Amino acid sequence: MSDETDTKLVAGLWQVVAAHGWHGVTMRRIAAASGVAPAEIRRRCPGPLALLGLHGRVTDQEVLEGTMADPTSTARDRLFDVIMRRIDAMQPHRAGVLRLLQDVRRDPLLGLVLLASLPRSMAWMLEAAEISTAGLPGLARANGLTAVWLATIRAWEKDPSPDLGATMAALDKALDRAEQVARSLRLPPI
Repeated sequence: MSDETDTKLVAGLWQVVAAHGWHGVTMRRIAAASGVAPAEIRRRCPGPLALLGLHGRVTDQEVLEGTMADPTSTARDRLFDVIMRRIDAMQPHRAGVLRLLQDVRRDPLLGLVLLASLPRSMAWMLEAAEISTAGLPGLARANGLTAVWLATIRAWEKDPSPDLGATMAALDKALDRAEQVARSLRLPPI
């Protein structure tokens, strides 16, 4: 479970990114936005990239804690639900996340750093959906879900609607493509 300080730091991070962009993130600004003392920020997150890592862990935790097993649903339905809950967890930080996505396009190194951490997070999303992440098939699933996530995020960027209908449609389409690729690679069924 994420503690209150982690939640404040994540909210502060996205407030600062929304207002100043990624390259305007300073620990003093994070402290002011979050109400967390600089010494405590340093103890928890030694730099801005560590704050992004904290965001990932807090979001993963929120999705994992909100997952309810449904033995009647298909693996695809569970995965769709998990990804949409991850989107829902990001909604309060939408302005900051959108600004970061703009900044990433101008900073390929930042993009590579962020991309490197996604498969680990996506493996947790597979676990939340009760889909195996074991062995090479699990690694392939995590990487495939990373591609699904990126396609979904691109749609979410352009979808200001409260119901996120376009985002859900894009997720559904991305899952279709992932299933086709999995079949072509003869991955074991999920």
